[in-house]
Amino acid sequence: MALIFITGSTDGLGRAAAQALIEQGHRVVLHARSQQRASALADLAPRTAGIVVGDLQSAVETRAIADQVNAIGRMDAVIHNAGIYTVPSRSPTPEGHASILAVNTLAPYMLTALIERPRRLIYLSSSMHSGGTGPLHDIDWTERRWDTTRAYSESKLYVATLALAAARHWPDVLSHAVDPGWVPTRMGGPGAPDDLEEGHRTQTWLATSDDPAAIVSGGYWHHHKRQPPAAQATDPAFQDELMAKLADLTGVSLF
Repeated sequence: MALIFITGSTDGLGRAAAQALIEQGHRVVLHARSQQRASALADLAPRTAGIVVGDLQSAVETRAIADQVNAIGRMDAVIHNAGIYTVPSRSPTPEGHASILAVNTLAPYMLTALIERPRRLIYLSSSMHSGGTGPLHDIDWTERRWDTTRAYSESKLYVATLALAAARHWPDVLSHAVDPGWVPTRMGGPGAPDDLEEGHRTQTWLATSDDPAAIVSGGYWHHHKRQPPAAQATDPAFQDELMAKLADLTGVSLF
């Protein structure tokens, strides 16, 4: 059975994915933003391979998360599930970057670089990534007027691009991006039209399955169907430019 780390697994899609994988017999490492949030995992904790704690808005705590995961052992798969849409405050994080960028893009980039390389990587993107074209020189919104929807769309374009860049650079790793749909989680809201159960199935399948479709790297998926991502995400020049920008922002080189 596989050893799998899932970020943002105290509720929503992350918790649903964790429960499904545990029921399938896999060893799952969970993640909570704080010790207080970790208490929400009390019912799952006895059946897990561990719980790591750290706030993905903080570069320091993101590094600590990677250290905790590496101490448990090499993962077979990592599901980069954590994400936010709204910003708790208009103030930037201590590292100087907006919260949406920090959680949705910088954290998965850093964890990809700092966690011992697994066999499989899965990144949660969004259909909104196709509206995320924006200037990379202002990736952290220091020049533009804040636009939450645009910032979220950009962050999801960047994480899809990260997934496809990893597939290009690391032929020994299966790397994919997933659009889980607009599902009724805390972030999606109770009126979201998609099915929560369907929302986590693709990423758990990609993390464990040896089906022929699941072991062809570099996919962008929605409900078990491979979809064409935004053209930028597949462009090697854009991938390289973005990776260089993320390395500059985080001080961590990936490729």
